[in-house]
Amino acid sequence: MDLLDIVHNRYTTKAYDPTKRISQEQFERFLEILRYTPSSINIQPWHFFIADHESAKQRIAKALVGKYSYNAPKVLDSSHTILFCTKADITEEHLEHLLNQDTASGRFKDETAKQGQKDSRSGYVDYYRNEKGDVQRWAENQTFIALGQMLLAAGIEGVDATPIGGFNEDIISAELGLTELGLVPSVLLTLGYRSASDFNAKLPKSRLDREQIFTKL
Repeated sequence: MDLLDIVHNRYTTKAYDPTKRISQEQFERFLEILRYTPSSINIQPWHFFIADHESAKQRIAKALVGKYSYNAPKVLDSSHTILFCTKADITEEHLEHLLNQDTASGRFKDETAKQGQKDSRSGYVDYYRNEKGDVQRWAENQTFIALGQMLLAAGIEGVDATPIGGFNEDIISAELGLTELGLVPSVLLTLGYRSASDFNAKLPKSRLDREQIFTKL
């Protein structure tokens, strides 16, 4: 496996073959890859909704109307669709939950180490909430790390994928009760296998030249 070949050949799929499905075993691998996504101070500010059958994908597609309607077939014809959500705020309850998980995972040699982790996380959250003034944006940045990890994982696993930012946030929030759950919708990811009619599969990639994006200090 050559990682450079994978990133050269993967692409954003525009049309899926609805007859082809990702195996349950492989999809479980994807979920574990998603669960192990790194995040700043291991804050894990996310929740993922899985649509792996027709009625679930139809619920997601409710938000793909109007100017977003062109995205609906991607969801409906995909094997699986994942809605990536971000916590609207980093609450004390979430911080305590993380600390308890760290304890259960055996990450602290003593109470001093545990208190250090607690203070570090609280300090970061306070900084982004009070000094930067946008803790939710910082949290959502972490969610997009998860998206990037999944896009690379899909390429490695030989599965096609499409990140979708074009959807009606109000509709999907109402459909899934996201506000009541303290979540905001961030991005959709469809997974499956390309259709033979997918025009984007045959187009060359277009990226800026190295000289335009790298500066050697």
